[in-house]
Order: sequence, then structure tokens, then C-alpha cells
Amino acid sequence: MTCKSTFLNRCDQYSGELSGAFADLGTFLPLVLGLIALNHFSPQGIFMGFGLFALFTAFYYRRPIPVQPMKVIAALVIAQGLTPGMLQASGMMMGVILLVLAFSGAITWMAKQLSPAISIGIQLAIGLQLIWMGGQMMGETWFIGAAAFAMLFASRFLPLRYLAMPLVLGLGMIWQYNSGMAPSFNLNVDTSWQLSWPSFNEWTSAAGLLVLPQLALTLTNAVIATTAMAKDKFPADMVNGKENFTPKRLATSSGLMNLVLAPFGATAMCHGAGGLAVQHHFGARTWLAPTIFGSTCLLIALTWGEGIATILSLIPLAVLGSLLAIAGLQLAWSKRFIDGRPFCIFVILSTAAICLLVNTAAGLAAGFILETGRRQWRVFNDLRH
Repeated sequence: MTCKSTFLNRCDQYSGELSGAFADLGTFLPLVLGLIALNHFSPQGIFMGFGLFALFTAFYYRRPIPVQPMKVIAALVIAQGLTPGMLQASGMMMGVILLVLAFSGAITWMAKQLSPAISIGIQLAIGLQLIWMGGQMMGETWFIGAAAFAMLFASRFLPLRYLAMPLVLGLGMIWQYNSGMAPSFNLNVDTSWQLSWPSFNEWTSAAGLLVLPQLALTLTNAVIATTAMAKDKFPADMVNGKENFTPKRLATSSGLMNLVLAPFGATAMCHGAGGLAVQHHFGARTWLAPTIFGSTCLLIALTWGEGIATILSLIPLAVLGSLLAIAGLQLAWSKRFIDGRPFCIFVILSTAAICLLVNTAAGLAAGFILETGRRQWRVFNDLRH
């Protein structure tokens, strides 16, 4: 291998890590900036939380395992105007629950009960929801979102595909600046760092309003589905005979970081299969991607002011929508749709449909019932013959 080809390979690798580090902004920024702009939460505490969690993830896994807001909690807090104390309480309670499930062995048992078809069905449902949300975010400037989506989708067939992410973001910000339109986010630069402890009422309200709706999604998408996808993306990740990615490890990292960081103003956070799919698609392969993302978040937390707020407000919501739609597309697709057996595809589609029509917990239960019925039918046929 010549020096020139080695240099080009290095450039390709590093550009992929840089592009992949920020590939999940479609999920990350709308929720985070919504908490800051609409609920007036502390940007310092929120960005500090993501920064430390991402750096811990880089050290713990040595791979680009994503760090995301817990979507249900963040969306409900924004939509209902809930207090910072309720957000902190939900993060700490989720942390305790995940740690108990991890060290009791319950999360490992739960993962074994889920067939790949159930996991793919849940991923399909979440992917379709992300695509729908991304389309809604494109809103009135759909032509910008559609152009960004087309560029990001087409980039997978091009040699310099890892440069598409920063290029799309840069062009979107230039368009926003020159368009004369109002920024997507009106960020308050005077919001102070909020350090407080939830009241008793905030604990009880958060348990029913935030934690219970979030729990099923976290266990399936952030722990079990992310474990399965990480094993598929990095099959050689064995450390001294031990698997790098297990439900116990992912539940432990999410639980520990939420429990430690929520009291300092961090929002509830988790991993996510959609984030892993889109980060891997845009070139993230090593610890460099979460390190870049985490360091950037910490830098924003430490230097928050008018300059940072102005830059972030220039990112068009339509471009973020295109990123979210790409993440959804990556998550929804599986090769099982091509080579899977008919009953496997039936379980996938049934699980996804119930997830979309009812909720993730109901979809999980429906898929489990179908798979259990199939196993019992096989046993019955074996005994009969």
C-alpha cells in the first residue's frame, strides 16, 4: 500500500468518524433545543449531561454507541410544560430501574424471550415513527427538507459519502441566514444553570406521567434492539471472551449515567438503535465519534452564550427533519423482509402494527404471544408424530 493510498484511507476514516459523530442530530437537537427554548431549562446542564455520557460511552464500549434524549419523556415535558424537577426525577428513577433490571438478571431474561422477528418489528415501528416525525418537521420549507434528504440518501452511493452530513448542515445554515426567515429556535442566552432537588409531588407525578410511558420504549429500543444491532454491526467485538454488547451492559451504562447526571440538570438519556444505524451509515466505527460528539457538547456547556445560541438557531428545522427521516429509514429496513420466512415476516409486521396502533408495550406483548404460540404448535406437532 502506497503512502498516498494510506493517507486517503486515513482521511476517509476520520471524515467518517466526524460525520457519524453528528449524524443523530435529527433526534437530538429538536428535543434538546425544545427543552431549552420552550421550557427554559438550563442549556449548560443538558449539554453537560450529554457530553459526559458520550465520553463515558466512548471509554466503556470503544464503539459509536449513541447517546440520545429519552424521547417520550422529553416530548411530554415539552408538550405539557412540565418542571425541571419532574425531568430530573424521571431521569433518576429510570436510572434506578435500569440498574435493578441489569444486576438482577431480569433484563437478560427479557432479551432471551424476544426473537429477532419481535426486535425487528419494534425497530420497524420506531423507524416509521421517526420518518413521520421527520416529514412533519420539514413543514412549510419541505423543499429544503426534501433536498437535504435526497442529498443524504444519494450520498450512500458516492465515494465521499461521509462529507454529506457536514455539507448538508452547512448549506442549510447558509440558506437560513440568507432567507430572512425567523430562526427555527429562539434560544434564551440568559438561562442560568438550574441545580435543585425534585419535590415529593414532582417525584410522584414523574413516575406516572413520564417513567411508565418511557419504560417499554427504553427496554426495547435503547437496550434490547440496540444490543442486537450493535452485535450485527460489530460482530468481532469480543473482549477476553466476553461480549462487548449485552443488554446488561447497555442497561448499566444508561442507568448509571442517568442516576449520576440527572441531579445536575441533565435530561433523561439513553442509547438507541436508530442512532446507531444512522451513525454507522455515515461512517462512525470507533470511539472517536462519541468522543467528538461528547467534547462538542461539553464545549457548548462551558461556553454557552449568544454566539452559540445564534449558531444553533441557524440550523433549519427542515434539515433536522431530513436527518430524522434518514435515521428512521435506516432503522426500519431489515434484510429479513427479503429472506425471512413467511411466519417471521408476519410476526414482524404484526408487532410493528400493534406498536403503531397502540404502544410499544402492546406490540411487544403481541409479538411474544405469536412466537410463544408458534413454539407450542411445534411441540404439539412433534408429540403427535
